[in-house]
Amino acid sequence: MMWRFDQLAGETIPGLTAFLASLQHNKNFFDQQQPLRIARAPGRLDLMGGIADYSGSLVLELPLALATWVAVQPDATSAITIRSTAIVQESEMVFPLETLAHLDSSSAHTLLTADPTHSWCAYIIGTLLMLHREHTIPLQGLRLFIHSDLPAGKGVSSSAALEVATMQALCGLYDLPLDGREIALLCQQAENLIVGAPCGIMDQMTAVCGQQDSLLALLCQPAELQPAILLPPEMEVWGLDSGIRHAVSGADYGSVRVGAFMGYRIIAELAGLSVLHTEDQRVEIADPLWQGHLANIAPSLWENSYRDRVPLQMTGADFLTRYGGFTDRVTKIDPAQTYAIRQPTAHPIYEHQRVRLFRSLLTAQNVSEEQLLLLGELMYQSHESYSACGLGSTGTDQLVALIRQAGPANGLYGAKITGGGSGGTVAVLTRRGAYDQIKQIASLYSEKTGLAVEILGGSSPGSLTWKTHLLLPDG
Repeated sequence: MMWRFDQLAGETIPGLTAFLASLQHNKNFFDQQQPLRIARAPGRLDLMGGIADYSGSLVLELPLALATWVAVQPDATSAITIRSTAIVQESEMVFPLETLAHLDSSSAHTLLTADPTHSWCAYIIGTLLMLHREHTIPLQGLRLFIHSDLPAGKGVSSSAALEVATMQALCGLYDLPLDGREIALLCQQAENLIVGAPCGIMDQMTAVCGQQDSLLALLCQPAELQPAILLPPEMEVWGLDSGIRHAVSGADYGSVRVGAFMGYRIIAELAGLSVLHTEDQRVEIADPLWQGHLANIAPSLWENSYRDRVPLQMTGADFLTRYGGFTDRVTKIDPAQTYAIRQPTAHPIYEHQRVRLFRSLLTAQNVSEEQLLLLGELMYQSHESYSACGLGSTGTDQLVALIRQAGPANGLYGAKITGGGSGGTVAVLTRRGAYDQIKQIASLYSEKTGLAVEILGGSSPGSLTWKTHLLLPDG
C-alpha cells in the first residue's frame, strides 16, 4: 500500500477494502509522494415516491451498501485528468484547463456531452464547475480516480453517487464546509444544467444525507429532510435489477415531467391563480393554495374539480399558444411533440398520498400482517401508475408480476419500479428472511428472459456521515 489513512479510528464501511485494492492497482495514476483526499457516496433504492419528487412529493429512499468512491490529488499540469474503473472504453480522459475556463452551463453541456464515449465525465467536471462558479474554488490541475460497484443505468442513482462523491472529495480538498442540503442542490444543478438530465432532488439528497438501514424521508419542496425511518426488524427491502438499462435523460422521463408541469399550469388557470409571463416558455405563478407543487393538491379536489378539465394530451404548439409556458426551469416544450398531460399530472397527486400512508403504516409499532399487505398494495399501485405514465418496461413488469404471484405466503408483499422508470431496478418489500425467495424470483426471471439479474441489498450511510479522509504517503 502506497498510502495510509491519516485518521480512520477503526471505521469500516462497505466497499472500503475493494476500493483500496483498486487504488493500489492504479497507484501509478497518482504522485505517490503526495496525499490523496477520498470520499464515497452510496446509491439508493427508491422505495416510494420516485418521479413525484419534481412535483413536491414526499419520497422514501434507502441508501444502498453499493457506492462510488473518488480520490483526488492536485496536479502540477494545467489539466483535469480523470480515470474510472467502471468504464471499459475511454476510461481515462484529460481536460485542459483552458478549455474549461469561462464556460457557462450551456457551453459546458455542449462540450462535455458531444461525444457519448466520454459524456460520463460531465457528472464529474459539472460538479467542479458548479463549485467554481458558486464558491470560487480554483480551476487548477487535478487528478481524479473513480471506483464504483454501483451498476450504471439500472435506476439506483449511480449518477448522483458519482456527483456527490466528487463534490464531497473536492470540498475536503479545498476545506469547503458545505452542509448536506447545499451539496445535494449543487449536484442536482450540475446534473440538470451541465449533464442535461432533468432529475429531481431525491437521489442527491439520499447520497449525501442517507442513514444506514433507514429510509430517508424527504419532502421535495424543494428538499426538506424529515425524520428518517428505521426499517422495522420484521421487514427487509431488496432491489432486483431487471437487466434493462434505464436513463433519466431519456425521452420518456423528460416527456412525463413536461406533461406534469403542463398540467400544473392548466390547473393554475382553472383555479384563477395569477400568472406572469417572464420569458420564452416560462411563467411565474402566484400560488398560495399549493405553493407551486402538484403534490399538494388533494386527490379528492383533483377528482372533483380538475381531472376532467385537464386534457389527456396536447401538442407542445397548442399548449404554448393557449398557455404561453410553464414553471419548469429544467425542461423545454417541443412544439412538434404530443405530450400526455392528465396521467403525468395525476401521478404525483396520488403518489404523495400513497407515500404519506406508507410512512404512517411503516412507523407503527409491531407491523402486522394487515399492515404489510397494505404497504405492498401501495407499492403495486405506484407501479401501475408509472406504467400508465408510459414509464414501465416489460422486464420490470415481469419482475413485479412474479413477486405478486409468489405473494405473502412466501414473505413477498409488494414491488414497484424505481426512480425514473423505463427499465432499471424493482424495489421489493419482504418479511425478514426471504432472501431465498428473492433468489428464486431472480432465477425464474432469468430463465424466462435470458437476462442476468443482480440482487441489491444492504445499506450504508451517505457521504456526509463518512465525510472525507486523507491518505498520506506510506514511507
